[in-house]
Amino acid sequence: MRQLIAGNWKMHGLSAQLAEIEAIGAARPTNCDILICPPATLIARAVERAKGLVPIGAQDCHAEASGAFTGDVSAEMLVDAGAVAVIVGHSERRQFHAESDAAVAQKARAAWRAGLLTIVCVGETQAERDDGRMLEVVARQIAASLPDGATVQNTTIAYEPVWAIGTGRTPTAAQIAEMHGHIRKLLIDRFATGRTMRILYGGSVKPSNANEILGIADVDGALVGGASLKAADFLAIAAAAAPP
Repeated sequence: MRQLIAGNWKMHGLSAQLAEIEAIGAARPTNCDILICPPATLIARAVERAKGLVPIGAQDCHAEASGAFTGDVSAEMLVDAGAVAVIVGHSERRQFHAESDAAVAQKARAAWRAGLLTIVCVGETQAERDDGRMLEVVARQIAASLPDGATVQNTTIAYEPVWAIGTGRTPTAAQIAEMHGHIRKLLIDRFATGRTMRILYGGSVKPSNANEILGIADVDGALVGGASLKAADFLAIAAAAAPP
């Protein structure tokens, strides 16, 4: 399968940063698939600037299609703005907005309803890893956050150890391989297309470690945070992806 390099801009980016998306499009890699998820305020303009060369996604959606939910954005609104994908269940949403596994599952269903590729995030905290519960925690998140009906066409999993996000720390290759192998088995056991569903690694991915991370078994791409804000860094990570 083609690896996917997805950029999560988080709460970064004003109009001036749209030039980075143009630069990514101008040097669009052919060895992998790419995706950029800017803040909601930039999605429509990012789609225009990308000129079809860079698929644009979103960072979250509400479970309902419309309603009295001030400040929220529905999956249908994202599609209307030109988005083709959405991230749900990122650890920062789980932590700072108290999103439960059940809430993440509702958002995943909403994204499917609107026709968006859904990147469902899972991952353990440092305390959970120190306690040796990381496999158990991620298995629970997969079971409860990922609804029945997930397929290779509508769903991608992103494993992001919470302790590695934005910290500059990354797990060892053996730790990543163990978790991705664990997730792969969970997907195969539950879904008909589990063997070919993409599993991305996220957590302090940068040009200096991308080659090692993207070469690990069952790592089907990366969900990139800070390094996706600069076209040069994002393209360097994409260049490390294995050719299909």
